[in-house]
Amino acid sequence: MKIVLASYGTRGDIEPSVALGRELQGRGHDVHMAVPPDLVGFVETAGLPAVSYGLDTQAWLDTYRTFWTSFFGNFWKVHDLIRLWGEIWETVIRCWVEMTTTLRSLGQGADLLFTGESFMETAANVAEYYDIPLATLCYVPIRANGHLLPLLPSPVGRSVMTVMEWVAWRMNKKAEDAQRLELGLPKATSPSLRRITDRGTLEIQGYDELCFPGLADEWAKWDGRRPFVGALTMELPTDADDEVASWIAAGTPPICFGFGSMPVESPQETLEMIGGACAELGERALICAGWSDFSDASLPDHVKVVRAVNYAATFPACRAVVHHGGAGTTAASLRAGVPTLILSMDLVQTIWGARIKQLKVGTARRFSSTTQESLVTDLRRILSPEYVSHARGIAAQMTKPAESVATTADLIENFARVRRTA
Repeated sequence: MKIVLASYGTRGDIEPSVALGRELQGRGHDVHMAVPPDLVGFVETAGLPAVSYGLDTQAWLDTYRTFWTSFFGNFWKVHDLIRLWGEIWETVIRCWVEMTTTLRSLGQGADLLFTGESFMETAANVAEYYDIPLATLCYVPIRANGHLLPLLPSPVGRSVMTVMEWVAWRMNKKAEDAQRLELGLPKATSPSLRRITDRGTLEIQGYDELCFPGLADEWAKWDGRRPFVGALTMELPTDADDEVASWIAAGTPPICFGFGSMPVESPQETLEMIGGACAELGERALICAGWSDFSDASLPDHVKVVRAVNYAATFPACRAVVHHGGAGTTAASLRAGVPTLILSMDLVQTIWGARIKQLKVGTARRFSSTTQESLVTDLRRILSPEYVSHARGIAAQMTKPAESVATTADLIENFARVRRTA
């Protein structure tokens, strides 16, 4: 079968599709990837063909981070929020146009189109245009439900999410109508998420069921079309793994700090905060810089900085993990069985921070409001025996990475075959 996998976002958004693509290619399928231009090389290194999809992620990350920092910390500065959102929206429009062209070319003759959360509507309209099956991968439960917002009663939370669906659709409607006009499709008359579900889409949940207790029962009415598979990761080795393993073995287990594809605004201040907090606690710190630049920062003896590590190999060897709260990194820390502190930078990361707290395996706060004092307090809390015990218990219940990928590939194959013969 010809299967097109289109994903947009940072490395954490793309890796699940790459993991699935490699599994499907290994099963003999004709796999085509569409990813941001600056991640084409990553996909090709994994052995998959890839084409550019939208703009470089670096083109909007700083503005995106600043918007959410202002949203949570300075929400009363409405003019600044409107200006930042306008800059993000310009990027969205440019991406939408380019993505439509890419998918229109790739989608011809495809047996199935697979997409992640970002720009799901774009892929859904192309799938409708070609009348081919659509499968989506969600990193949090974005469909209306009563379990995502734990502070609200279930009916209220469900209603809030339904309203948010409608608002998001209205914000995107002009761009979506332009795309549908170009494809010869009628204007949309209902929210995109609702149309995606009504079309019989396979809506794969790329996280473990235990992360959102009660959600599986609420969604049972969808008869298997919203399966929970766990996080899709590849656990790729890095050039720094052996060096890091030696450094860890030479002393006490460190606390690992990872920022992934969300660059910190001031690396030097961040390093001083981490170094000071760990010195006060008598701990060592391993910093995985990701897309942040710590090259000009001076390092104290108890701190080591590397670009990236294999989370699956490194996290279990650490006392705790501190990170931004991306879905993939959160799954890695849960699977490692060590306490987690999430310092979130956007809405989805804030949601995962709330889940970490509810599971009692760690705590969370916004990165922008974190200080050396708060970091010391949070680390002392999660290093207590209670959190260590809970973290180990949750790890034993998590879906293994290989199982997640294989299950998802099975679902994709079966869905495409059933829809093709229907």
